[in-house]
Amino acid sequence: MYAKAELVKFIWIAALCCISTVASATPAIQHWRTNNGAKVLFVEDHDLPMLDIEVTLQAGSSFDTLDKSGVAGLTHKLLDAGAGGLSEDQVSRGMADIGAQFGGGFNQDSASVSLRTLSKPELRDKALDIMARVLQHPEFPEKILTREKARLISALKEAETMPESIAEKAFQKAVFGTHPYALPVNGEVDTVGKLTVQDMRDFYRAHYQADHAVVAIIGDATRTEAEAIALQLTAQLPVSPAPAALPRVMTKIAASELRIPHPASQSHILIGAPGVARGDPDYFPLFVGNYVLGGGGFESRLMNEVREKRGLAYSVYSYFMPLKQPGAFQIGLQTRKDQADEALKLVRGTLANFIANGPTRQELQAAKQNIIGGFPLRIDSNRKILGYLSVIGFYDLPLSYLDDFTHNVEKVTVAQVRAAFARHIDPMEMATVIVGAPEEKAAK
Repeated sequence: MYAKAELVKFIWIAALCCISTVASATPAIQHWRTNNGAKVLFVEDHDLPMLDIEVTLQAGSSFDTLDKSGVAGLTHKLLDAGAGGLSEDQVSRGMADIGAQFGGGFNQDSASVSLRTLSKPELRDKALDIMARVLQHPEFPEKILTREKARLISALKEAETMPESIAEKAFQKAVFGTHPYALPVNGEVDTVGKLTVQDMRDFYRAHYQADHAVVAIIGDATRTEAEAIALQLTAQLPVSPAPAALPRVMTKIAASELRIPHPASQSHILIGAPGVARGDPDYFPLFVGNYVLGGGGFESRLMNEVREKRGLAYSVYSYFMPLKQPGAFQIGLQTRKDQADEALKLVRGTLANFIANGPTRQELQAAKQNIIGGFPLRIDSNRKILGYLSVIGFYDLPLSYLDDFTHNVEKVTVAQVRAAFARHIDPMEMATVIVGAPEEKAAK
């Protein structure tokens, strides 16, 4: 159930959430709260005999602690490893026998469980019964915890040898310092090895709570049926005090540069700083502006300067990762070791120039057209829309967000982009990590 590519998926959903080109393409969202406080977002769609459901909770890796790093991820992974009297195999076979697909997602802010099932009542009801047991009555079997800890520790040890993993881990620490966003999403080898069944149970009780749950539903169901489904999936979730709020992210950091030796043939370079929270008023100028800077693939400023003009990297990118609190703004590339310093200097110069002068009018207009024109492919299935509903609910975005997005993109100006980047990104206060740095300059 654990989604390895969840970070990439989350970035796109959070960043591009539900652009719509015409009003008729925007799904009508119904919303309410259950009597136990769960937030529900529902889109009724009877075109296909399918139902997609996702339940999202405040149970991401930022709720780990230093001594129990990894407990959030393992708790999420073990939800379907035995629940409500069903074994791990019975959960898996039960879904497979009716053609249902069971999954989930996990990141710094949240954990989720998702279901796709046929809407025929006898099939839907069986799938929902299993999902309800997994969400509300996980058993965390000792034997399976031991197995999954061994697998995770093996994966973590392997990641410690991979330059991209080393770079990402060092980058998060450089950007977030002691904030929980700096904790590795999957934990540390030492801490994972010490986790117990009781740790899973304690984390579950503290974070899988009905009044902090977001239930997204889309497909072949009536409002009455959707209300019953939302209550079925949340009625027996734990009731306990709300988890303590995370400390504030320090949005200004001191400049730093960490060079880490590695035998890889290329240098892996990450540059960044705390960026923007999901609900920040500067979100749209930053999002559209970043498309010009490094989010637009071959059309971006960074790609043109670093790859097209000088051939210093095959790919270079930038993105904002908007979270409950300011997530990372990140620029990344790989280049030959002997070109690392030249490439780094060029990237820094390109960023500084962009922040000082912003995009040209032509670049900005092209970015708007591409963002708006390309979005229909991102809402062409109920499964994709389900993810967007979860983001809207979890981050308390207005329900009119779908209808307003095109206007919010179109009204961004060059001046707004410059001002927003100046408020959030200081090119003189950035963290830089180079794994596989030129050996004569690498850290001893």
